[in-house]
Amino acid sequence: MFGYVNIYKPELKMKDFYKYKAYYCGLCKTLKDRYGRLGQMTLSYDMTFLIILLTSLYESNTVRDQNRCIIHPVKKHDTLCNEITEYVTDMNIALSYYHLLDDWQDEKSIAGLAGSRALKRAHKKISKKYPRQCEEIKNSLQRLNECEKNHETNIDIVSRCFGELMAELFVYRQDIWEENLRKVGFYLGKFIYILDAYDDLEKDIKNKSYNPLITIYKTTSYEENCINMLTMMMAEATKEFEKLPCLLDIDILRNILYEGVWTKLNTKNQRNEKEGT
Repeated sequence: MFGYVNIYKPELKMKDFYKYKAYYCGLCKTLKDRYGRLGQMTLSYDMTFLIILLTSLYESNTVRDQNRCIIHPVKKHDTLCNEITEYVTDMNIALSYYHLLDDWQDEKSIAGLAGSRALKRAHKKISKKYPRQCEEIKNSLQRLNECEKNHETNIDIVSRCFGELMAELFVYRQDIWEENLRKVGFYLGKFIYILDAYDDLEKDIKNKSYNPLITIYKTTSYEENCINMLTMMMAEATKEFEKLPCLLDIDILRNILYEGVWTKLNTKNQRNEKEGT
């Protein structure tokens, strides 16, 4: 994942900030307990959002505990864990497995080969438990890979691949909330992909790497078009989110969706303004 779906701390109450950290630490601990240090290295803020969203929707029975870790070796810190944490942990490992495998197949990355081999057994178990999600992860990443190999310039087509992947992950249960969750995941996934392409553009141009935004970069309306695309994606995602009966941790969820997701973009633009670019 990309780390764009995060909180905006200045506008978050302290009690909500510490609760968010407890969800994050709960994911970290579960990754380590179930999949070791390698699993722990796949930790992301994006998947923490998914835990809080699904926990709020399904009002899952959550256990609060206190633990120490390498980052907090002296003082114990709160962790929040439930069945959703375990589900998201498995999805995180499935995503990481295919990402590492792709790195090996496309770039002959030794780290990708070693990582995918280390997660192969875990991925096999996860695939049996969640065949629908794992099949979509595989297929979506294959479509995305094909778009990149074909140098697809239509950002809507390329971002759709990641949107479809995220849509499937957001559907924890195929129930009355499936359609809304699928749409939240789809538009949030497209937002993440577009923002990542926007964020990496200068680096990709310098490295002569693929980026679907390169073809419109020199147009006078480039910045405006990108902001409009991102705004439209989040408008659709939040519209579907507000249809869900989420009450638990609603302030954290709204902080992320209405402010947190824009943090990196705002930071980048502020930096560009200072540099005069």
